[in-house]
Amino acid sequence: MSYEGAIAIAIGDPNGIGPEIAVKAAASCFESGRRPILVGDSFVIEHYVNVCAPGFKLLDWGDAPNSRGLFHVPVNALPGKSFEPGTVCADAGAATVAYVTQAVAMARNGSVAGVVACPHSETAVNNAGIPFSGYPGLVADLTNTPREKVFLMLMAAGLRIAHVTLHESVQVALARLDRKLVIDAAFATLNALERLGLPQARLGVFGINPHAGEGGLFGDEDGLITEPAVRELRSRGFSVDGPTGADIMLAQRKHDAYLAIFHDQGHIPVKLLSPLRSSALTIGTGIIFSSVGHGSAHDIAGKNIADPASVSETLALLSQSTKK
Repeated sequence: MSYEGAIAIAIGDPNGIGPEIAVKAAASCFESGRRPILVGDSFVIEHYVNVCAPGFKLLDWGDAPNSRGLFHVPVNALPGKSFEPGTVCADAGAATVAYVTQAVAMARNGSVAGVVACPHSETAVNNAGIPFSGYPGLVADLTNTPREKVFLMLMAAGLRIAHVTLHESVQVALARLDRKLVIDAAFATLNALERLGLPQARLGVFGINPHAGEGGLFGDEDGLITEPAVRELRSRGFSVDGPTGADIMLAQRKHDAYLAIFHDQGHIPVKLLSPLRSSALTIGTGIIFSSVGHGSAHDIAGKNIADPASVSETLALLSQSTKK
């Protein structure tokens, strides 16, 4: 049986809302003909199939499809005693990493066209002794891509914002910012946009300082870093504008995508427009990988009230991009 174009769903922290929204999203897209592959512990997935999608059966990847079947690839990672929805624990953090590791391996060997990863808990993963600051760094390691070449792009409500720096203090981010890092982030963004069907995208670059430094009045970092980066990108034939203050550039909305310098520059506008329905693409790794732009919501885990819209919309986005 061919699984060309299928998307793997790593179920995220098994004690968070990840498994619930993964199962709900897989069931909701059944009628469309998309057949995502759930990746995680079988007993966790089966629990949520019984609770959230009782009309479906859980099938092994490779089984012949039936009228109401959800495919999965089992990953035996979570001890049964540690399956406690709503609880943050190290075993669940280690299992989260195991699920993503399996899903990325499937994408790298061509078994699936892309990966959607459900919400993780950074606390749980780090409690397991695994240094972890989010999916982009992990996916970089799993694909043997230098971490400084991997970036995050949030997408929601028609807005696309990639980030030069991400989960680090502003002081640390500023210390490692240079022209090359901005250019590498721009290249990764433009390549991702091409895969998403925008081969001649127009990119807007935010300034580092307010008003992009106001000609040096508010600091010289933009004159030293973002301005020469934009000039070089233009000299290579790319349609790139800036640096401009993020507030002004976003108000104009003249671009296909934007490049934020720091985490909050990009996350705040996307989360403001779409708090629970954004897609978070890890770009620069050579595979199609997206998480969803919200947390693991342990406070409502296991209550069958989590909204799967973010996973459903991300599945649709990745399915569309893999057809191009």
